[in-house]
Amino acid sequence: MIIDVTDSTLETEVIERSRTTPVIVDLWAPWCGPCRTLGPMLEGAVAATEGRVALAKINVDENPGCSQAFRVQSIPAVFAIVDGAVVDQFLGALPQDQIDEFVGRLDGGGQPTEIDLLREAGDESSLRRALELEPDNADVIVDLAELLAGLERGDEALELLARIPESPETRRIAAFVRSGGSFTSTQDIDRRLGELLESVKDDDAARQEFVDLLELLGPEDPRTAQWRKQLTSRLF
Repeated sequence: MIIDVTDSTLETEVIERSRTTPVIVDLWAPWCGPCRTLGPMLEGAVAATEGRVALAKINVDENPGCSQAFRVQSIPAVFAIVDGAVVDQFLGALPQDQIDEFVGRLDGGGQPTEIDLLREAGDESSLRRALELEPDNADVIVDLAELLAGLERGDEALELLARIPESPETRRIAAFVRSGGSFTSTQDIDRRLGELLESVKDDDAARQEFVDLLELLGPEDPRTAQWRKQLTSRLF
């Protein structure tokens, strides 16, 4: 299934559709040579899934809103969307076998790839090997950054995260690094947020720490929304 998507149809054709069918988003432009090479290879790989994966093609020249939504800095840029969230991505043209592997990870029922096995192993050497195979694989970068953060190698973790677009996962790991991993419970975080609230308006460091602690608390915790409201009221 191949769909031409515009700014006005992004929500329905990509986000909503991805809740039932994985969607690959191909951001391209007519003047982009690598895009013209990549496009047919992607289309062929998606067609082979017989509808189990959809391909959404977006002309970035005509749809600046989509470009902004995906924070595109260069093309071709390809994103895999499942349940409304980016689960995989790559930049530039890839060989056909890597494209087939990329699509296959969404197709389901396939054999685990070498990247899958290396991520499952989860140790540093395995994750670095996976990164050698796919230097732009955001999942591998997040896995390795989280491992390094837990090993108190925060600078290395932040350097890795800087290579990929910001996401809830990257923000959480960066917040963990900046906090020094010193908070062992949500009660400790809650207490510290209360201490910081008086300083957030005039103290940049306090404001950054406050935002980092909200990332550690997590969006699922009902206190996060309450603290965000209090932060907004203090700032504005």
